Amino acid sequence: MTTTLYTAAAVHTLADDAGDGPARALLVRAGRVLATGDPARLRAHAPAGTRIVDLGDSVVVPGFTDAHVHLTQFAEELMGVDLRSAASEQEALRRVESHVRTMPPGAWLFGGSWNHNHWTPPAQPDRYGLDAVTGERPVTLISADAHTVWANTAALHRLGITRDTPDPVGGEIVRDAAGEATGILRESAVFPVRELQNGPAGGDGVEQFRAAQRYLLAQGVTGVHDVDGMTVLHAAERLRADGDLHLRLHKLLPVADLDEHIAAGLRTGDGDPWIRIGPVKIFSDGALGSHTCLMTHPFADSTGGTSNGDDHGVEVTAPAQLDALLTHAASHGIAAAVHAIGDRANGQVLDAFARAADLTREHRLRHRIEHVQFIRRPDLDRLAALGVVASMQPQHYAPDLSLRHFVPDDGLAAYAWRSVLDAGVTLAFGSDAPVEAPRPLHGIAAAVARWGPDGRPGRWQPAERLTPREALAAYTTGAAAASGESTIKGTLAPGMLADFVALDIDPLTATSDAVRDATVRATVVDGVIRYRA
Repeated sequence: MTTTLYTAAAVHTLADDAGDGPARALLVRAGRVLATGDPARLRAHAPAGTRIVDLGDSVVVPGFTDAHVHLTQFAEELMGVDLRSAASEQEALRRVESHVRTMPPGAWLFGGSWNHNHWTPPAQPDRYGLDAVTGERPVTLISADAHTVWANTAALHRLGITRDTPDPVGGEIVRDAAGEATGILRESAVFPVRELQNGPAGGDGVEQFRAAQRYLLAQGVTGVHDVDGMTVLHAAERLRADGDLHLRLHKLLPVADLDEHIAAGLRTGDGDPWIRIGPVKIFSDGALGSHTCLMTHPFADSTGGTSNGDDHGVEVTAPAQLDALLTHAASHGIAAAVHAIGDRANGQVLDAFARAADLTREHRLRHRIEHVQFIRRPDLDRLAALGVVASMQPQHYAPDLSLRHFVPDDGLAAYAWRSVLDAGVTLAFGSDAPVEAPRPLHGIAAAVARWGPDGRPGRWQPAERLTPREALAAYTTGAAAASGESTIKGTLAPGMLADFVALDIDPLTATSDAVRDATVRATVVDGVIRYRA
């Protein structure tokens, strides 16, 4: 079995970098770190035949884990139509029309990442504009916050949505004055589209995984926590059987199939370092961009005044239903990861976790809240007391600054990474890709600088910024803790998995601008170079 000595300008193990400063070499065998330290000393003690890989003046850090990614949706965006930068509905429609010309007949068009809040003029689109450029081809385009779908008439027909279709619990089929569906689907009304994306209509799951894997490795990502459907798990298993899986997968389970997961004997923590089963993913509310996150006070209107008094957002899962799901899952050894963005949603989720505390301890589970964007400050202490992981996305801060005037309460902790850590809560960072690009270096820079959309420091609770080491830890040690894998990953201590990234800068000392624009020179997973610039 080959032993490899990797040398570099510096190695930040995140295990014990205090002492005499960072190491300059890693000795690796069988996918594990044997030792770190001085290159000459390690070379002298290495076995005969040790291979030397010189990473030059690179700085090595543990591999990044993206703790919240929609892998199928991200892959479809890589392959589908991208409306992220469209500045108007007309421009979005032109891009759709151009992309349709490249597609085989009858294929379903996914993709999107459109944001009507940033269009000039701002406009809520409808199916008629899509119909004009897509005809009978079914089209469902996800919004930038992934909580709204823009569908054409052909897609509505395929989905079985008519004027008589009732709104699903926790969702909305938007209708015009005549009662006809406009083509806009919100919250749980989006779920059937997600099921389609995870089925044959969404394309070849294995090839999608390959495409996403290539992109992620080039960003220094060595593992992901996926929150899409089970197609991702099946694709990863296929790739592993073929010897082509180079990305570690922590697979969250869709709540719609909870009984099937239980019947199949799946339990949180099952698996191995390559593929491991995570918690069940539950939606508590919506998103800020769609004005559907559940807030204590009603949203403000565009002028800063109070909007309709009923406009508190959408309660996707009611407290009684959440209690039942937590009890059912936990009693079968499955933890929960609950999406909660609004302050009221976060409070309700913490209430439910508190009611399930005895069962959680009995089965030795650890729950998560995904996003934690707005939270009442007393609830930060409850996060810590209940041992709940805060899975957050620093890249959301800048684009959401433009929506700040809709937030009804300036006293809420907003994107409160500093307060979360200070409360003693485990913090794990992710991208929510494809909502944001899965680029951890961008996330680290955003958490440290707390930029606004103009590239200058944002004025929304600027004290919530992190130090470079804290931001890096959220993508490494924090993400490992969130998946229950702190004993095998997140640092480069002896015995840990040999997953690491070689960068052209030192993320602990470089400016935020330099970190954001840094180059990933090499990504190593299981001791093997999987990507090299």
